[in-house]
Amino acid sequence: MSYSIDLSGRVALVTGASSGLGAQFAKTLAKAGAGVVLAGRRLDRLKALRAEIEAAGGDAHVVTLDVTDLDSIKSAVAHAETEVGTLDILINNSGVSTTQKLVDVGVDDYDFVMDTNVRGAFFVAQEVGKRMLARARGSAPGTFIGGRIVNIASMAGLRVLSQIGVYSMSKAAVIHMTKAMALEWGKYGINVNAICPGYIDTEINHHHWTTDGGKKLIDLLPRKRVGHPQDLDTSLLMLCANESHFINGAVIQADDGFGV
Repeated sequence: MSYSIDLSGRVALVTGASSGLGAQFAKTLAKAGAGVVLAGRRLDRLKALRAEIEAAGGDAHVVTLDVTDLDSIKSAVAHAETEVGTLDILINNSGVSTTQKLVDVGVDDYDFVMDTNVRGAFFVAQEVGKRMLARARGSAPGTFIGGRIVNIASMAGLRVLSQIGVYSMSKAAVIHMTKAMALEWGKYGINVNAICPGYIDTEINHHHWTTDGGKKLIDLLPRKRVGHPQDLDTSLLMLCANESHFINGAVIQADDGFGV
């Protein structure tokens, strides 16, 4: 006997889908049968990912989204629902960081991180959440009552790391945002959870792991290794599954034991 998660008929919006974790999340959801809406600013990358998903037999669509712009958020969500259908799943993934000591953080640095990681994440979830709530209350059409929102936080939101203090602060805010939304929206069948990835090898940081600093960091990790984007697939699918109705407000550490 085998068990599989089937997301056929569901529509998922993935922010920050042009690379890294976002691209992997989109491919994973499409493979499970969901129609995926790829959202981000780099249209060329999104279109290339759409072609890759469609070549594998999946269903993918592209929308332009800048999470720091409220008008862009509203437009992207409206466009997605007009073109594909009501959004059942949100993967709130967009995020940025800087590397510097706290005494060196300027106003622009602070706003750069907070505007994307906290403000942007909140208003994307709010815009999608409003539509999920409307369906749950019977004031908007839709075949799936409720929804799944997965906020991508970080182990840095649970364990402060040096040189990325503002990033750690922003992800701690995402964790509390997740719990607040779970508390307020759970009674409507909208489950809001968070994944806190550990160190993951992506195209953005791939070069770092071969440097002296990167090697020293790997040596500090419990199993002397970094993860890969696909290592988060099972956590993601579990939280998005129709069967996950009893998981709400969870904060899942997917960090290979680093936070223990």
